[in-house]
Amino acid sequence: MALIKFLFITICVLWLLKMVARLLLPMLFQSMIKKAQNHASQHYQQQPPRQEGKIKIDFIPPRPKEEKLNKAGDFVEYEEVK
Repeated sequence: MALIKFLFITICVLWLLKMVARLLLPMLFQSMIKKAQNHASQHYQQQPPRQEGKIKIDFIPPRPKEEKLNKAGDFVEYEEVK
C-alpha cells in the first residue's frame, strides 16, 4: 500500500511540475529574449558610424620570417623502381 501511495504522490508532483513549467518557461524565455534584444540594440547604438569606403583593421597577423619564405620545402631523395 505504501508503494502505491508513493507512486501516486510522485506522479502528481511530476504532473504539477510539468504544468508549472508550461506556464513559467515561456515567460522566462520571453524576458531573456527582450534582455538580449535590448543589449544588442544598445551595443549597436554605441558604435560610431563608419564613413563609406573606410576600412578598420583590428588585428594584423605576424609575418613569417624571411628564412621560412625562401624554403621551397624538404627534398626527399628517391630511387625509381622499374
